[in-house]
Amino acid sequence: MPVRLTEEEEGMRAGVFGEPRRWAIEHQVAVGEFFDAADLVPVSQAHIMADTESLGEAGVAFLERLAAMPEADRRVRVPTLTDPRGLDFQTYKRLGQTEAMAAIEARAIAALRAFGVLMTDTCINYQTIMPPVRDEHLAMGDTGVVIYSNSVFGAHSNFEGGPSALAAGLTGRTPRYGYHLDECRRATRYFRVEARPRDLSEWGAIGGIIGRECGSYWEVPLIEGLDEPPGSDALKQFGAALASYGSTALFHMPGVTPEPTEWAGAIPDPVSIGRAEIDAFIASYGATGDKVDVVVFAAPQLSLVEMAAVADALDGRCVHAETTLLVATSPEIKHAADRMGLTRRIEESGAVVAAGICFYQSYAGELAEANGWKRLLTNSAKLVNIIGGYGYRPTLASLERCVDSAVAGRVV
Repeated sequence: MPVRLTEEEEGMRAGVFGEPRRWAIEHQVAVGEFFDAADLVPVSQAHIMADTESLGEAGVAFLERLAAMPEADRRVRVPTLTDPRGLDFQTYKRLGQTEAMAAIEARAIAALRAFGVLMTDTCINYQTIMPPVRDEHLAMGDTGVVIYSNSVFGAHSNFEGGPSALAAGLTGRTPRYGYHLDECRRATRYFRVEARPRDLSEWGAIGGIIGRECGSYWEVPLIEGLDEPPGSDALKQFGAALASYGSTALFHMPGVTPEPTEWAGAIPDPVSIGRAEIDAFIASYGATGDKVDVVVFAAPQLSLVEMAAVADALDGRCVHAETTLLVATSPEIKHAADRMGLTRRIEESGAVVAAGICFYQSYAGELAEANGWKRLLTNSAKLVNIIGGYGYRPTLASLERCVDSAVAGRVV
C-alpha cells in the first residue's frame, strides 16, 4: 500500500515548499513504503548522524547542494541536533588528524548550520539538552540515543540514518512504522540479572550479553532481577551496548522504565545472567600485562559525573609517556568541566579532553596508523564491540582500572 499523505505533505512532494523538502518527503515515502508505513507521524525533534568519515566527499557535497537553496526552503521545521563530529578543532593536531580532515569537517558544519541545525555534537543529548518525554515522537539517529529515548523516557523513535534524520528535520515528520507503533513495543524476550553490576563496564557487559542473545532490531527484551535502580550513566552504558551487540532499540525494566509490561505473545522462559556470565564477557576482552597504546573514554560521551570520576581517579598522577588517554564529552559538558576545574585536572595528567567527538566516528583507523596504536583500553562495552573492526585490540575494564593502566603504560 502507498504511504498516505496529508494535503501539506502532497504539497511538499509537488515542490510547493522548495527542493529540499521535496527531496525529504520523497525519501520518507520510499522508506515508509519499504517498511509498510501507513502514513507519516509528526515529530518534535530530529538528531542527525553526519560525521565526515561516514559522509565523505559525496555526502558533504550533497549537503552543500541542499544548503545552497533559498533559506525559506532549507530551514528545518523542528529542533534538529547533531551527533558527534569527526574532529575537535582544538585537539585534532594532538591526535594526529590531518588538515584535510579538518577542511571537510568545516564544510559539513557550514552546510548543517545553513539548515538551521543546532550543532550539539553529542550522542548524550538526553543528558544535556531537551530530554524526551513519554509518547513524544522523535527521529533520532544515534543508536544509543534511540534506545535511551525509547526505553528510559518512553518516547517513540526508530534508528534514523543520516538522510532520514535530515529529512525529518525538513518535514517535521517521519514514517509511522516500528517503534512508533504500540504493537512493536511489547516485550518478546525475558532476562533475569542475578548479580549486581559493580561498575559501568559491567552494566555495558550485561547489555552486550543481552544484545547477543537478542540479535534483532525487532526483539524487545524485558529485564528483571535488579535489586536497585540504575542511574543515568549505568542505563546509558547498558543501552548503548545492548543496541551495539543486538541492534536493539527498546528494552523494558519494570520499576525503572515507564511503560507497563505487555508481552507480544506467551511469556518466554527467562535467561539468567549471573556473575559467571559477566566475568566471562569481560575476560573475553582481557589483556593483562600488555602495553597500552591508547585509553579511551567515549562511546557514549561522558557525563559531567563521569568527567569528575576520571579527574578523581587520576588524582594528580601523570599518564605514561607512551600511552594516550583520550576523554570525549559533549561541548556543553566540556564547558561545565572547564568551569569546575575538571578539564584542567584531567589535562594536567597529560590526557586529551576533546569536545563534540566520539572515538570510532573520528577516523579511528587513520589514528591507529598515524600513532601506531594497537592495544586500546576502555570502560565502554559498545566501543570494544566496534573498534576491533578498525584494527585495534580492545580491552574492557572499569574506569579506575583504565586510569591505572594509562598511568602504568600497561594493562593492570
